[in-house]
Amino acid sequence: MVNLSRKTGMALSLGVLFALSACSSVSLVQEPERPVVAQTQDEAVQDVEPVAPAAAPAAPARSAAALNTTVAELQQLIQARGVQELRTAYNGRYGASLLFASENLTYYVALFQQREFWRVFKTTDASLAERMYTQYRQDTVDYAASDLERIKLQAEVARTEKELNQSADQLTILQNDLAMQRQQEALAIAQREEARREAQALAEQEREARDQLRELQRQIKELEQQRAGMLERQKRR
Repeated sequence: MVNLSRKTGMALSLGVLFALSACSSVSLVQEPERPVVAQTQDEAVQDVEPVAPAAAPAAPARSAAALNTTVAELQQLIQARGVQELRTAYNGRYGASLLFASENLTYYVALFQQREFWRVFKTTDASLAERMYTQYRQDTVDYAASDLERIKLQAEVARTEKELNQSADQLTILQNDLAMQRQQEALAIAQREEARREAQALAEQEREARDQLRELQRQIKELEQQRAGMLERQKRR
């Protein structure tokens, strides 16, 4: 049995449930393909199970069915602040809540997905309400398993893509560096070859200049010798 005296000491967190109610109300009217909650006519326990969507029901019939459900009843109670949230569990996009209506000592156990009520269980049996809450909470674990795995895989894919982009950038940088090094190396080789050719040309010019210098010096020496001989012969006369 749930200790009812604890409910007054528990914090009210109806804001989330008001959001759930608002989103669920619109979805139940506009999107009848989602599971619709029906209520049994049991005086002590009213068990609610999802009902398979009809093939192609008329729009007025869907709206009436959506408004005549335990989901709609719980939404009205939430909007009227007629229930207290005793506990709530979240798993991924799914959640389960245990609520208590003190006016008629009734418990509501809600299973929701992305702020949209999916299934609601209503009972006056506190122990049964706790068991159903435990079951719904486990359902959120089961339903969310794939979502949580998807979230982790998405993170891993994003990280891998980030590393891939970084590696691609690094590869591009290395390729550019290598291309630049090769270009600089080719330029250096060309400059060295040009310098070598220029050096060879200058060396050839130097040899030619030295040969010319030696020839001029030889001619100068011969002329000087000829002039000295002429002067010597003049003295003898």
